[in-house]
Amino acid sequence: MTRDVIEAELLRWMSEGAAARPDPERFERLALDLFAFQFKACAPYTRLCESLDRTPGRVRCVEEIPAVPTGAFKEFELRCFEAKSVVKTFRTSGTTLERRGELHLDTLAIYEASLLASLRCCLLPGLSKGGAAMHFLAPSPDEAPDSSLTHMFDVLRREEGASSSAFHLHEGHLTVEAFAEALGRAQREKTPSLIAGTSFAFVHFLDATRADPDRWRLPEGSRVMETGGFKGRSRSVPREALRQEIADRFGLIERDVVNQYGMTELGSQFYDSTLIDRTGPRRKLAPPWARVRLVDPESGRDVDPGETGMIVIHDLANSGSIAAIQTADLGRAVLDEQERTIGFDVLGREAGAEARGCSIATDAMLAASGRANR
Repeated sequence: MTRDVIEAELLRWMSEGAAARPDPERFERLALDLFAFQFKACAPYTRLCESLDRTPGRVRCVEEIPAVPTGAFKEFELRCFEAKSVVKTFRTSGTTLERRGELHLDTLAIYEASLLASLRCCLLPGLSKGGAAMHFLAPSPDEAPDSSLTHMFDVLRREEGASSSAFHLHEGHLTVEAFAEALGRAQREKTPSLIAGTSFAFVHFLDATRADPDRWRLPEGSRVMETGGFKGRSRSVPREALRQEIADRFGLIERDVVNQYGMTELGSQFYDSTLIDRTGPRRKLAPPWARVRLVDPESGRDVDPGETGMIVIHDLANSGSIAAIQTADLGRAVLDEQERTIGFDVLGREAGAEARGCSIATDAMLAASGRANR
């Protein structure tokens, strides 16, 4: 099956929304077809698969498809098209001296369809299109053109936000007064607001606004999205404590604060369930075109339900890159009363996992290409 045919079906699936019922047979079929395409189209991935003796002729199920560690995106251009076709490159965070991972795209159609479907499902329930002012504690696209998070915020603003939506991080500084003025207008007009940003930006905001906490209370129906870990440069904050501090400052309940789990190397993101399941356990939800596995780091086999394992994500939205990604994060399935998996929780990062996983994959790719002895 060609990539165009696969992507056309993916776009139809995404148009059904991230709340659509899982379709395991559809996922399996598309995942195997996409693997066959990516095996042929991406030379570094071809070498990895051949070194593991996992080629399209031998792989029979999704679980057998080799996953690439996120660190490999720092070492190789993992794309399934020519360099001249790149229309957008997202880069992982890091200093100018560090090698940064890159996700290259030759189309934004699948990427944006996936992110909008999940946002509409998990973050926007109850908000009318264009009816909510959206304020982003993040740099604008002009300041951060290679940030996948900024791009996501800008797509959300463009497609769903009111005209007053804005970015409030400029040259590394939070524009507190402009943000306060915008929220004051929302309070007077009783307009629900969406506040979204990185965990570090929220820690900075909380520290900068302690003197006048009542100034920041949001109208009913508002919500917050935070992402990117739980450590700030000024202080470290456990994730539960950060959520509660954010909720208290904005006059919300804790379940109105949603965490996003995502990474530059992926085309899909994963959100807390609390806005669409107000009484159930907080857990991350995957859209139907992405599958999350929790595996034993040594054997690569799935762990038992409820046990801790390394997070491996198979994301069909990565159609022009590599769909199977091995993260460096640990997670655990969240189970219902019948012991059925209903989502997952992210527990943190396994020390050295990214470097170890990247080293193994890089060695295999380099050895197969003949570059290892040069």
